[in-house]
Amino acid sequence: MCGIVGAVSSRNIVPILVQGLQRLEYRGYDSCGVAVHAASLSGGTGGLQRARSTSRVAELMDQVTADHIEGGTGIAHTRWATHGAPAVHNAHPHFSHGTGAADGKPGRVALVHNGIIENHEELRAALQAKGYVFLSQTDTEVISHLVDSVYDGDIFEAVKTAIRQLHGAYAIAVFHKDEPQRVIGARAGSPLILGVGQGETFLASDAMALAGVTDQIVYLEEGDVVDIQLGKYWVVDREHKAVTRAVKTVHAHSGAAELGPYRHYMQKEIFEQPRAIADTLEGVEGITPELFGDGAYSTFKAIDNVLILACGTSYYSGCVAKYWIEAIAKVPCQVEIASEYRYRESVPNPNTLIVTITQSGETADTLAALRHAQSLGMTHTLTICNVSTSAMVRECKHAYVTRAGAEIGVASTKAFTTQLAGLFLLTLALAQTKGRLSDADEAMHIKDMRHLPAALQAVLALEPQIIAWAEEFASKENALFLGRGTHYPIALEGALKLKEITYIHAEAYAAGELKHGPLALVTSAMPVVTVAPNDQLLEKLKSNMQEVRARGGVLYVLADGDTKIESSEGVNVIRMPEHYGVLSPILHVVPLQLLSYHTACARGTDVDKPRNLAKSVTVE
Repeated sequence: MCGIVGAVSSRNIVPILVQGLQRLEYRGYDSCGVAVHAASLSGGTGGLQRARSTSRVAELMDQVTADHIEGGTGIAHTRWATHGAPAVHNAHPHFSHGTGAADGKPGRVALVHNGIIENHEELRAALQAKGYVFLSQTDTEVISHLVDSVYDGDIFEAVKTAIRQLHGAYAIAVFHKDEPQRVIGARAGSPLILGVGQGETFLASDAMALAGVTDQIVYLEEGDVVDIQLGKYWVVDREHKAVTRAVKTVHAHSGAAELGPYRHYMQKEIFEQPRAIADTLEGVEGITPELFGDGAYSTFKAIDNVLILACGTSYYSGCVAKYWIEAIAKVPCQVEIASEYRYRESVPNPNTLIVTITQSGETADTLAALRHAQSLGMTHTLTICNVSTSAMVRECKHAYVTRAGAEIGVASTKAFTTQLAGLFLLTLALAQTKGRLSDADEAMHIKDMRHLPAALQAVLALEPQIIAWAEEFASKENALFLGRGTHYPIALEGALKLKEITYIHAEAYAAGELKHGPLALVTSAMPVVTVAPNDQLLEKLKSNMQEVRARGGVLYVLADGDTKIESSEGVNVIRMPEHYGVLSPILHVVPLQLLSYHTACARGTDVDKPRNLAKSVTVE
């Protein structure tokens, strides 16, 4: 979840490193830091220098300027805390000063790390026995001392030796005081890319960090170790054999990460949804399996069930898709939390279509679940993903790449709705392949999907009414969300959004479960948000609403215009502009996003960077 940037250059690289961190801050913002080799610039003298802070990256540049930290070789890091509290002494980069107390001794090894080292306690004990003194509670400091302990004049060889002892996931960047124009990178289970510039070479967690610096990107593969120097690099694979990795031109526009006129990225991304949906569906003139890549028709023909693997918000999009796939394509479908699936005994079926859903394509649990499914002989794999160059797209047989654009806010919005659009296309493609999609139904669904951007625009116009709701929610500490059918996952997603950015405790239930326990929680102090589309479950839902009102609960209802649900004492109704049939979940989630956003604003929380969370979950 942390962000890494590294470089070997003949110019002062510190501004580039810090700028890269700013673009990666969505990965973690508990602390940040930069380290350079002062002797790496022409005429430069000295050894390793660093600046670390628990402030945001924007303040780090002031610190490095004040401390006169300059160098052509450097590494930088923005942290999401796993081992050790968010404190300066736990912030990266970590130094190894060799054995004995560090007081007054120059740094020998500088290292940054993303991931979790599972055997860090065992390694720490062994290194302490050799005389290494630890100054942090992190698993990362273990790696820096381990590299130092095996260093024998060649940092590349030292890293290759050290990583053989690591169990867990990592992406690292490291340099040594004796080799001022050299940085070594390695990855296993966490993303790391190489950027090839003019006479300079870079490392980063993703290409966005290098936007405007270089568009020549090498995607390192699992187990790769890379040696970067001035204008050159070498890559070896997990067996430490020399390999060549393709250089790709990647246009990661820095403008995609600019805030523009909006208060927060989340607000910007909510309002980008009509465009994001339109872009995701661009060019879709009809339904065909080949929307998901060459050979998709034969894959869809071969499968007799679907297994969806995902985490968090992506899991809820999969839950909506289950209803669609079973109702329209008539194909049995299961949805599993990726982190649970790989750790339980399951019954593999080689005729299963494994569908992974991930915004980043780097989610560690989802990648691990995919690999587990493949190891069980399930080779029909497909991903719905927002990043075309990600590990998930590379590892799946088929893919539909959504075009939400860069999503910076931790709370997912446009990625979720574009995932739903991609999953609905998958539903239709499966139905067509199985002979269950008539020409008339195809034409109707295509027409409805083309109307989605306009329909979303109309929903966004409800914002003033939702702000009024948010002002009432801001003083609450608990909330309940209800939905039925395809809108039950939407209720779950609404509760998750509220939890993520407002810190209000929120729970979601299928409305029919209300009287089986949750009704005990309902009082006038607990608002109950109800998603009420005009579908076959509406009358049942109205009964559930009466159960709430009879106990003094206050209802906040998102109702379709033709539901005949009216505002009254204790019942607050916002009418959706239109009923949208099976695609209704895509519309109904938007007011819930806005409700969470404006409630967070009213409570004064950090909307884009909520406490304890990060955007890209690249650790298990």
